[in-house]
Amino acid sequence: MVLARAEVSRTPRAAKVRAHAVRLGLMALPLAFFGLFFAWPVAAIVGRGLRVDGVWQLGRIIEVITEPDIGHVLWFTTWQALASTALTLLIALPGAYVFARLDFPGRHLLRAVVTVPFVLPTVVVGTAFLALLGRGGLLDELWGVRLDTTVWAILLAHVFFNYAVVVRTVGGLWAQLDPRQEEAARVLGASRLAAWRTVTLPALGPAVAAAA
Repeated sequence: MVLARAEVSRTPRAAKVRAHAVRLGLMALPLAFFGLFFAWPVAAIVGRGLRVDGVWQLGRIIEVITEPDIGHVLWFTTWQALASTALTLLIALPGAYVFARLDFPGRHLLRAVVTVPFVLPTVVVGTAFLALLGRGGLLDELWGVRLDTTVWAILLAHVFFNYAVVVRTVGGLWAQLDPRQEEAARVLGASRLAAWRTVTLPALGPAVAAAA
C-alpha cells in the first residue's frame, strides 16, 4: 500500500519533468536558429567595428552616434516610424471595427484580402507604389502629383504593409468584447464617442499597444 502511494505521488512529478524536458527540446531549435543567424552575425559585425588589433575601442560608439550624418538618419528613422505608427492606427482602427462588429456578405473574403499586402514581396509593393505615385504614375497623369520624392511615399507604404496587423490584432480582441458594456454607457447618457473612449478603448488597450 505504501509503495503504491509513493508510486502514485511520483507519477505527476515525473510527468511534469517530461513535459519540461519536451518544452526545452522545442525551444532548442528556434534558439539555435536565432543564435546562428542573428546573434552571431550581429556580434561579429560589432566586434569588427569596435576591436582593432585585438584592442576594444569603445569610444567609437560615441563617435558614430555623434556623427551628423548618423544623427540625421537616426532622427529621420525615429520620427517617421512614429508617424507611420500613428497614421496606421488612425486608418486601420475603423477597419478593425468593421470586421469585429459588422456582419455583411463577403466579410471573410474581404478579411483575407486585407491580409494580402502583408505577405506581398517588398519589390512588388515598391514597383506598384512607383506606378501609382512616381513619375508618369496614375496620380502624376491625372493631377500632376508625385509623392515618390517625399516622405509620404514611405508613410503610405508602411500603412499599406501594416494595415493588416492592426485589423487582425485589434479586430480579434474587439470581436470578443461584450457590446452590452458600451450600450450600458449609452443608456446612462454617454455619447457614442464618449462610450467608445471610456469603455471600449481601454479594453482594447493591450491589442492596440501590441499592434503599434
